[in-house]
Amino acid sequence: MKILISQHTPSNLAPYEILQSRFGAELTFQPFFLIEPLTAKEFRAEHINLPDYTAVVFSSRHAIDAYFKLSEEMRFKVPETMKYFCSTEAVAMYLQKHIVYRKRKIFYGTGAPASIVALVTAKHKGEKFLIATTEGSDITPITTLFTAAKLDHTVGVLVKPVPQDLHDTDPAGFDIAVLCNPADVVSLRENFPDFRQGGLKFISFGKAVVKAMEDAGFEIALKAPTPEATSISKAVELYLKSIA
Repeated sequence: MKILISQHTPSNLAPYEILQSRFGAELTFQPFFLIEPLTAKEFRAEHINLPDYTAVVFSSRHAIDAYFKLSEEMRFKVPETMKYFCSTEAVAMYLQKHIVYRKRKIFYGTGAPASIVALVTAKHKGEKFLIATTEGSDITPITTLFTAAKLDHTVGVLVKPVPQDLHDTDPAGFDIAVLCNPADVVSLRENFPDFRQGGLKFISFGKAVVKAMEDAGFEIALKAPTPEATSISKAVELYLKSIA
């Protein structure tokens, strides 16, 4: 059973080694796209003036790198008074690559959009927020909350997915493929314009990718995450058990 997973090889391979030993699965990890920062020219097309904002919301390390890269290219010196609201502690800690970490201006949530909004106490309600995001991503879960809380905010696309060359990893040569991001579908179509699903079984991991797969006409054998399939390895295991 040959399985293609559209992700980088994980640091912890133990769950996948179980799949190999229990089901004889042959696993291939191959990212379908890379995340790259927008150029200054691309960013200017959004008509966003970085100095207008007193706080930035980050949900990824890529967005942090892009923000400081764009600031440098556009000759905007990020003031020490800037406040940073991050989705998780790991994202917040990454800011140390670019600034001196000070708790009084860096705040982080638990990963859920509501946890970020909860950080915006009365003390920060007057800030002008730039919500950094990736091209094509669904940002409505957080913008809906910001709007409901009457917070002054603007969404800024700072990074974009760029398809990888997949010609050495033709999905048609696999029995199962796991897709995790709408950009995976875009990359698949760009690499193989005449691709037909045929007997390939798709597993989707993540809510956002489901619509993209269905719009592309793909049948999904298993949609995850679910309470039983909380990770990619668990989703694959669940599917393999179902066909055993």
